[in-house]
Amino acid sequence: MAGVTPQPLVARVAALRDVFGRQFGAAPTVVARAPGRVNLIGEHTDYNDGFVFPIAIDRDTLVAARPRTDRQVRLYSDTLRRASQWSLDAIEPSRDQPWSNYVRGLTRFLEEEEVALPGADLAIASSVPLGAGVSSSAALEMAAGTALLALAGVEMEPSTLAMLCQRVENQFVGVNSGIMDQFISGLALADHALLLDCRSLRYEHVALPADHVIGVADTGVKHGLVASEYNARRVECDEGVRRLQEVLPDIRALRDVSPEHLATHATLLPERVARRSRHVVGENARVLAAVDALRNGNLAAVGELMYTSHASLRDDYEVTVPELDVLVDAARGVRGVVGSRMTGGGFGGSTVTLMERRAASQWERSVRRAFRERFGRPPATFITAAASGAGLVLS
Repeated sequence: MAGVTPQPLVARVAALRDVFGRQFGAAPTVVARAPGRVNLIGEHTDYNDGFVFPIAIDRDTLVAARPRTDRQVRLYSDTLRRASQWSLDAIEPSRDQPWSNYVRGLTRFLEEEEVALPGADLAIASSVPLGAGVSSSAALEMAAGTALLALAGVEMEPSTLAMLCQRVENQFVGVNSGIMDQFISGLALADHALLLDCRSLRYEHVALPADHVIGVADTGVKHGLVASEYNARRVECDEGVRRLQEVLPDIRALRDVSPEHLATHATLLPERVARRSRHVVGENARVLAAVDALRNGNLAAVGELMYTSHASLRDDYEVTVPELDVLVDAARGVRGVVGSRMTGGGFGGSTVTLMERRAASQWERSVRRAFRERFGRPPATFITAAASGAGLVLS
């Protein structure tokens, strides 16, 4: 699917209200939204206390909600056409409906934070592509969290909600993800990327050039071992830190290791751990260099850093697949493209491409043609601007 523009928000909210009425026999009292994301640069750095530079995309998840007078939560996904139900007095992960665990986990952790949740009816609709590496899970978590807090009459800082949603992924769903996805979904600013220090959570919105857009190309590849491979990379990074602490006792994470330190002490590391560490250490440096180049209007430097990031993810971190590599190579040949790279955890998913607005049509044609010639089918593609973060659209 190429160049599909999402329905206007007003129309999507109206459609979800209709779905809610059919499912639950009443109108929702609140509707919340939260966007997906792509990361311009800074992959697999967030769980290493490093730096990331994402944007929110204009594809988002809507959650309509209404309080109940009992302790039951009824959840319906219009996107999946599935339903799930549980009690706030017995919140456990569901093996049969794993998609519901993102919301189940939220209800458990909000209760643990002493948020007095009412029972609730919830309906979900999403325009965030599933399994495309653009963080549909964080969009669901942040939208559902925003809606549940509204039902409880509780205000929570977006950064605090983001950290709670990260706990859901780590401790309830079982994916050891970092904070980036939830943070950008909650704190994004339209037309800006967000430089985030994942250790201190200090952040800065950085304006993107007005005449440029972001292209996303989805390989359609959904690797069945993403979670286990992702967690394995975390273990390898932790091993790198542990071994380097023998000579660098003050380091707490790979974020604290300079490229010079790593080059000097690489022999302390097993070959695979050395390559994983080299990616993370280099990627942190690339993020900061890319932000500086963007501020200075040096888009050529930004692009080269994006391409170098992709090569490092391919060769050192080993999380790309041939489909991602073909898309990046095809984008590089398009006039007006600044840079391109994989985005997300890898093993499938999508690429992100920064380009001049006038290059968008040619980019779509080129990546779709190259992908079809190699794999016999076109990728899904869309163009997005940097969108705003989570919030209520009906209250």
